[in-house]
Amino acid sequence: MEPAARLDNNHQLSVREMPYIVRWRDDRCKRCGRCTAACPVKAIEPAVKVQRVVQSEGPVPTPTSVRRVIQVVEQVTDMERYCVGCATCALVCPNAAIEPEMNIQHKLLHYKNKGGDGYKRGGRRNDPSISTLDRLKFTRISMLTDPALDAGRHEFRVRSLLGRILPPSELPLTTVDGKLVVDKRDKFIPPVREIFPIMIGSMSVGALSPPMWEGLAMGIAYLNEVEGMPVVMASGEGGMPARLLKSRFLKYFIIQIASGYFGWDEIIHSLPHMIEDPAAIEIKYGQGAKPGDGGLLMAQKVLKLISKIRGVPQFVDLASPPTHQTQYSIEESVAKMIQSMSMAWGFRVPVYPKISGTQTARAVLNNLARNPYAAALSIDGEDGGTGAAYNVSMDKMGHPIASNLRDCYLDLVKQGKQNELPLIAAGGVGKKGNLAANAAALILLGASCVSIGKYIMQAAADCFGDEFNRCNLCNTGKCPRGITTQDPKLYRRLDADRVAERVVEVFKAADVELKKIFAPMGRSTELPIGMSDGLSIDDKAMADRLEINYVC
Repeated sequence: MEPAARLDNNHQLSVREMPYIVRWRDDRCKRCGRCTAACPVKAIEPAVKVQRVVQSEGPVPTPTSVRRVIQVVEQVTDMERYCVGCATCALVCPNAAIEPEMNIQHKLLHYKNKGGDGYKRGGRRNDPSISTLDRLKFTRISMLTDPALDAGRHEFRVRSLLGRILPPSELPLTTVDGKLVVDKRDKFIPPVREIFPIMIGSMSVGALSPPMWEGLAMGIAYLNEVEGMPVVMASGEGGMPARLLKSRFLKYFIIQIASGYFGWDEIIHSLPHMIEDPAAIEIKYGQGAKPGDGGLLMAQKVLKLISKIRGVPQFVDLASPPTHQTQYSIEESVAKMIQSMSMAWGFRVPVYPKISGTQTARAVLNNLARNPYAAALSIDGEDGGTGAAYNVSMDKMGHPIASNLRDCYLDLVKQGKQNELPLIAAGGVGKKGNLAANAAALILLGASCVSIGKYIMQAAADCFGDEFNRCNLCNTGKCPRGITTQDPKLYRRLDADRVAERVVEVFKAADVELKKIFAPMGRSTELPIGMSDGLSIDDKAMADRLEINYVC
């Protein structure tokens, strides 16, 4: 072997460096090619190899060696085409001849940072440990006093309010001839919406495929109009289809405006034609998965439909700045963004900011609490998912939502405003599948509403991703399920009608489970927001930090 060839081989990687090793069984494989065709990252490929076989034939067998050519399925050892463990190959294989196996000894992060750029991925942080939310227990069970309720027969109202709630002393109510009359003269009455306490968080048209976004939208419309459940959904940055902006269904959606202002021209042009107001306006300043960083929709996802909605050229990276470029403080944000958005809709629509979970969240909250136009504050904790983020941001930056929310709520309590400014909590809700339990725990810690994203992708569209670095192709446009891609060959795999059906089932189930949790506490007419004496945890440090009961 020439020295150059030896040196080249020495720098090749083996499958042991890959996060998943593909196990292929020759005896079961019928060489149909389905697995190699379906692999979204081309981590496996058909190959031809020469095999030496020893044979003994005849009445007096003499061992002889025979060489024959065989067809195999081979795993690629190129780090640009590493197996992500999505198991699409196993899904399409008719004989169960192939399956990826997790390799805990992998060295992915040693080799992914090529070209001087950090490793970017989609999905959620890779942390399989049990979160604080999943360790919380509901231990306040009514017996004789404040009696428990029958969750199956008692009439419940699992609803929350989105919007600034005036204190009793500021309500525009006067008494005329012994009757209570609403007096709107010289009074600013903040707009308020009654919503279900679990909403679908900000996932944009672009981050999600057309059938996925359409399926979510259809499910939301059905829940509101047929089931009578006022569930709302945030649009994410990137605008919305013009036909939806001009339809009667807009009232079920929260329009997001972020620092890139993508799709905002379409929204402004549609304003005179809107027959309904949106549920709210969300101004995005931060995301839980990448605090202090802007949004990013990678070029491979900016196809014709997305470029039209967002008003940009095709096949270019759409990066949002980390901050709104015209503002340098939260005070300026309140003065400019919140007030201008309120004015655009005639002060009829709640407007609130969304920030990432961080120790500065309390400073933002205290500024908002003093402004009458701020309708709420949305806090996105460290477990929030995203379409594209640096791995180091997702795994090493951010603040857990439980303690961040609790700090903000207790700040409002000290100011006597805990019933005025709603808090929306997000980030890792339903990470282990316990949607209702996680949502109820956050409500008892002080949230008025809980926002979900990754959970609904897993529950409604059977997302492959998990906290063991499985799949995580959301940012690349190669999603094997067709959830986060703009490639028609991939998103045709997803049925929008089935997504809508699952969305309805998920929320109806969550409604039942929330009633099962709140009924023993004797709560049926209002949410137990901030009722922290109903929570306990088996960790003394966590109990002290959250100011809840310690049990063991």
